[in-house]
Amino acid sequence: MRKQDNGGTEEGMTSLAVVRHRDGEIRPDQDLVAEETPVALVFNGISHAVMMATPLDLERLAVGFALSEGIVGRRAEIFDVEADFVAGGAEVRLEIAQPAFLALKGRRRSLEGRSGCGVCGIESLALLDLEPGPMEKPAHPVIADAAAIARAAAELPAHQRLMRATGCAHAAAWCGRDGEVKAVFEDVGRHNALDKLIGWLALEGMDPGDGFAFMSSRASYELARKCARAGIPLLATISAPTSLAVDIARRAGVALASFCRQNGFVEYTA
Repeated sequence: MRKQDNGGTEEGMTSLAVVRHRDGEIRPDQDLVAEETPVALVFNGISHAVMMATPLDLERLAVGFALSEGIVGRRAEIFDVEADFVAGGAEVRLEIAQPAFLALKGRRRSLEGRSGCGVCGIESLALLDLEPGPMEKPAHPVIADAAAIARAAAELPAHQRLMRATGCAHAAAWCGRDGEVKAVFEDVGRHNALDKLIGWLALEGMDPGDGFAFMSSRASYELARKCARAGIPLLATISAPTSLAVDIARRAGVALASFCRQNGFVEYTA
């Protein structure tokens, strides 16, 4: 694994010396640990947010974040994106349309991210952004289909390279209507993994209405909101949803299925 400038590796993990205790035996060993590093998102030369993330697919992370957080309304408003590793972390620089940048400058909300919290850093309850906005109804909607979800659940583990190596990563998979896993993005933060997926869809010019997102995590409110803003019609998760995730999905018109396994799932937005 080739080292990056920040001391990590291209694989999103690093090897550490550990002492392993097992069945009464104590021995020195090496262990692979998922990387978590500060990532600064810089819009038109001004730093806007710093989040903790696994330093993989950073351009996709930044584009997905810009879209799912409403900083830009569409991919065409992002003119350029470039990521660099710097001392102590990484920096992703985006050039966005001037109207979007002026609106961003007017926002009071602080978006200092955490790997497990989507609202840390806001100044008051009044600034809490929970409005997903309604999705356009597609001509051929994607529904929670048992066969498709079973296929996604069966195929996902083979694509979770970082999780297999470290035991410490969430996965966001893009699946076709039939459940075929077409791409997987991993991160220590579930919302970061989804932003990487959303960024990939945008940069590849793919139709978000022609498939669904399958997540290895619980369904939290920010995942439902991000899917709504990205135009993803179905969010399927392995673990449980929160009440706010269900509420946002229902208001936005996003289908939400959780406890997804090869033998079934629970549909919360039927």
